[in-house]
Amino acid sequence: MIMEENTKKKEIVKELQDYLDFLKFQKNYSDYTILNYENDIVEYMDYIHSEGLDFKEIEYSDIRFFLMYLKDTKKDNNASIDRKLSALRGFYKFLANEGIVKSNVFSLVSGPKKSKKLPRYFEYNELEEMFSVPDDSPLGQRDSLLLEMLYATGCRVGELVSMKVSDIDFGRRNILILGKGNKERYVTYGEYCEEALKKYLNDGYLTLNQNHSEYLFLNNKGGPLTERGVRFLLDKIIQQTSINKKISPHMIRHSFATHLLNEGCDLLTVQKLLGHESIKATQIYTHVTTDRLKEVYYQSFPRAKKDD
Repeated sequence: MIMEENTKKKEIVKELQDYLDFLKFQKNYSDYTILNYENDIVEYMDYIHSEGLDFKEIEYSDIRFFLMYLKDTKKDNNASIDRKLSALRGFYKFLANEGIVKSNVFSLVSGPKKSKKLPRYFEYNELEEMFSVPDDSPLGQRDSLLLEMLYATGCRVGELVSMKVSDIDFGRRNILILGKGNKERYVTYGEYCEEALKKYLNDGYLTLNQNHSEYLFLNNKGGPLTERGVRFLLDKIIQQTSINKKISPHMIRHSFATHLLNEGCDLLTVQKLLGHESIKATQIYTHVTTDRLKEVYYQSFPRAKKDD
């Protein structure tokens, strides 16, 4: 009986590993995204095992009990439950395509209703405060460029750590990016980023790059900076400011898009700069800019408000 259970566990691990490999090598998902998928699916697998169920023979009613477990026992919020359902929907779609299960039973399940969260972003003066934190040491020059590059290009953190020096066209001030689904695009950077880039490559990079790496952003041992490393560095930077906000690389990406639209850039251009496949993904920023436009209108237009 114990041997049978161990065999079943190994089988589960193999199916999951095959799916994670599919996400990495076929879908080109970032390591951070894959880790989140793995955590969500492992939690589900643990629940299935504890209930004595076979993950290949799950029924709709089993999923409803799993959702009740997440809501009532785990106290997960709607956004967390919806994310886990999305991970499992993708997993079972893979299993169905591979002939491991008869159908994707998770396609029948809709997630709980959740309020639409607008992207959080930094005001320009807050970014300026962060830009002033890094010092002139080799690591400080790298951190300065990291901030400038995230804001100047709106790139994802996975795209940032994958940048190679050979991808940069210094004359045209643009960089070839390999985005989601192995889709290539060029991102442009401005004069502030150019200044930080030249300083880093001519000074700090030469000190850090003892291993002759081809990657642009290096850690203190000369290896390529990881996505986790970038998040750690950003946390350290914001702790040295007066800003009372939690920072993430994506929040700087949100700032890039929001500021462009606030300054009059059209939505299709922002879509291309962000590397969004669908315009729907970009449209969420219009909600943010509409709020900003209302604020400016009521502050600036003479007949917007009657005097008290």
